[in-house]
Amino acid sequence: MSRVAHLLNTSVEVWREVKVSDGGGGSSTSRQKVATLRARASQPSARERQAADQSGAELTHIYYFAPGGDVRRRDELRRGGQVLTVIAVYEPSVSGTYLRADCSARQPTTGP
Repeated sequence: MSRVAHLLNTSVEVWREVKVSDGGGGSSTSRQKVATLRARASQPSARERQAADQSGAELTHIYYFAPGGDVRRRDELRRGGQVLTVIAVYEPSVSGTYLRADCSARQPTTGP
């Protein structure tokens, strides 16, 4: 069992952009739900927000997951009407401890 499993107190849906065949030899992209994961939300510190601003990204939320969670850059995390775009994913220096996803809030589009 993960060292952080007992701290993961909420669930979030992970949505990812995938290519879908249009049936005529072409393709289009759409977002599909790929998983529902246990997570913990945390507010970034002022220093973390400043570092993100210098990188050209607005950091508004940090989510922690169990190690090996399938979360990638540009995925969307959805919870209770809130939509977050993952701007970066990190593992700590001690592998197998947790997975951290830095996210930016955005307005949801209509539909799934």
